[in-house]
Amino acid sequence: MLFAISKENTGPQVDQGALFEGLMRKTHRQAYSLAYRLTGNSAEAEDLVQESFVRAFRFFGKYDQSMPFSSWLYRIMTNAHIDSVRRKGKLKTTSLEQGGADGGTTWEVPDLDASPDRTLLNEALDEPVQMALSAMTPEFRMAVLLADVEGMAYEEIADVMRTSVGTVRSRIHRGRKQIRKHLMKHAPQTYRSYSDEL
Repeated sequence: MLFAISKENTGPQVDQGALFEGLMRKTHRQAYSLAYRLTGNSAEAEDLVQESFVRAFRFFGKYDQSMPFSSWLYRIMTNAHIDSVRRKGKLKTTSLEQGGADGGTTWEVPDLDASPDRTLLNEALDEPVQMALSAMTPEFRMAVLLADVEGMAYEEIADVMRTSVGTVRSRIHRGRKQIRKHLMKHAPQTYRSYSDEL
């Protein structure tokens, strides 16, 4: 996949661009996985990832490098996804494949084979679970995914979602309850195996 974002080739900008490229390469697959779980389909997930990286690049000067890039990116992705859901329409994106009129920098992100842990994750979160996730509100879905899929601590999730730890706990509890209820109704066999993990 080819990504390009238009920027001027000045000294400090080149360094920032190289840093951003490295961080994007490291987090692209993880970001897509989360975006897919949020949106429920590959086309919308690709749009969400693209929009998130565009926003991340635009505001990269505000990124605190002492903090994990993935947490900062997830905050951007959360906002982009919630904005999209509230607008009830397609995400408005700027193509990363198009350079500006004055040229642009091209980033190539390798399409590596999925790692074994991601394969297991995909098998665990099969269609009934994805349907349950899709039926949830965006806030609950994001909280559950960050906790149960990304393995983030409540404090990290609170920072990403810009809310309190208590609210995060509540969203995760209620979100898991919604998943159980959905699976019990629509996929009782999946529910029996999955409910023990929750």
